[in-house]
Amino acid sequence: MREFIVEADGGSRGNPGPAGYGAVVSDAATGETLAEAAEYLGATTNNVAEYSGLLAGLRAAHELDPQATVHVRMDSKLVVEQMSGRWKIKHPAMKPLAAEAARVFPPGRVTYEWIPRERNKHADRLANEAMDAGQRGELGVSPARTESRARGRSASASRAALDTPAARPVTPEPSGPSGSSAGGVDAMVSRAEAGSTPAGKAADDVRAAQAVATPGTETAAARGPASATTPSSGWAPADMGPPATFVLLRHGETPLTPQKRFSGSGGSDPALSDAGREQAERTAAALARRGTVQAVVASPLARTRETAGIVAARLGLEVSVEEGLRETDFGAWEGLTFAEVRERHPDDLNAWLSSPDAEPTGGGESFADTATRVAATRDKLTAAYAGRTVLLVTHVTPIKTLIRLALGAPPEALFRMELSAASLSAVAYYADGNASVRLFNETSHLR
Repeated sequence: MREFIVEADGGSRGNPGPAGYGAVVSDAATGETLAEAAEYLGATTNNVAEYSGLLAGLRAAHELDPQATVHVRMDSKLVVEQMSGRWKIKHPAMKPLAAEAARVFPPGRVTYEWIPRERNKHADRLANEAMDAGQRGELGVSPARTESRARGRSASASRAALDTPAARPVTPEPSGPSGSSAGGVDAMVSRAEAGSTPAGKAADDVRAAQAVATPGTETAAARGPASATTPSSGWAPADMGPPATFVLLRHGETPLTPQKRFSGSGGSDPALSDAGREQAERTAAALARRGTVQAVVASPLARTRETAGIVAARLGLEVSVEEGLRETDFGAWEGLTFAEVRERHPDDLNAWLSSPDAEPTGGGESFADTATRVAATRDKLTAAYAGRTVLLVTHVTPIKTLIRLALGAPPEALFRMELSAASLSAVAYYADGNASVRLFNETSHLR
């Protein structure tokens, strides 16, 4: 039985933004490249592009030998963990993509491995060439070992052609004096999510910000989900242009903050205390000295709108309200301390500490659902504020989630971070989907 190696990648410049994928099939025994596939997808997210690359690679391998075994290597932690069955797929846009990928070969014939971005250069290059070609108005990619360009049809029409073969094998041809050979391959037509919306890079969107762990979430944690960001690691290319930079500000203290009580979006919605207003004033002064913030966006809750208002007034800016930045709803735990919750709801608390899918007592919001909401909000704001520096005034869980996703950390990382009231962090999202994270945690560090 033959064994193939499939290396795949996908990216979105803007997430969502102009996207493309690349995939390479090689012989596991010899290392010979057997097929390549790449396509410009139009505007979509990193996650859709990554899954499209996976599908392209699997289909190309299946066309070469339907009886083969396949080992997939990708730098997307999200795709690898979801397809391996270790991470749940909660986001509705990702479920059909994963199901389609799982159907290409019978169960048990495909294995998955996460690799660093620097070990996935072939597929990454194909994906970037596809994006470059698409942005030049060409609908396909013509990498080194391919002969054909995309055919004259729109990206949407290509994605609608669900039954077009994935790729042709790379067939060696007579070589010149240098010994180099040319190969042939059709531009891959993806069946993955012809109409998918870019709200994704969902809770799991790992790659959407795969960290350069100085600053970035989603990143990336995880752009390796993993996730999330998700979404590859390493420094963004110098020609990516200025990133969308989110300066993340936790609101100032409320009367509940010093008592460490659960205070989410389903509780009493307290205003700032005197100490909280003083913290907001100090933060406003520190940000004014830097002079880099160009817009202010706040959660709809009272404590964040009040904090944002104080800062925005100092900066001469207006405050926009974004529902997706609200804190998690802690259900029946709102207003209680951790000790009180452990006493009253021990089983629910233990479940919550053990799984991101567990909800607080009384129908609160799970961390998984919060992550899905926050990731979609991130994608929306990244697209809206590309190349700008924006202050996001929000809460503990949304900030931790953005950082976790940018760094590609698992959900349990939420319990290993502490954010002081009025603390600052920053995540920069680059056009190729990478991100970097900077942690201040005290406004004095901005001096």
